[in-house]
Amino acid sequence: MARPTAKYTAGQVSAALWENEVTTRSGQKVTMLKATVERRYKDKDGQWKSSNSFSRNEIPLAIYCLQKSFEHIIEGQKDDENVIEEEAVY
Repeated sequence: MARPTAKYTAGQVSAALWENEVTTRSGQKVTMLKATVERRYKDKDGQWKSSNSFSRNEIPLAIYCLQKSFEHIIEGQKDDENVIEEEAVY
């Protein structure tokens, strides 16, 4: 099973970064990081589950985790020579 390249957690909310190989318009293959966000909780039987929905109080935690993920991606792009400027979205 693939492992995330980075993970940021706040409470029961987390964001994970995953490497995905994509082909640019010019045909060049580059690695792009993509984020997933989830909330972990225990169901009535005590089993751990995941959800992609967030309560009012969990939304700031999700924002925090996504902000940290974004910072990780941007900082990595500063050192990555394979980043194509015209296709980068900031």
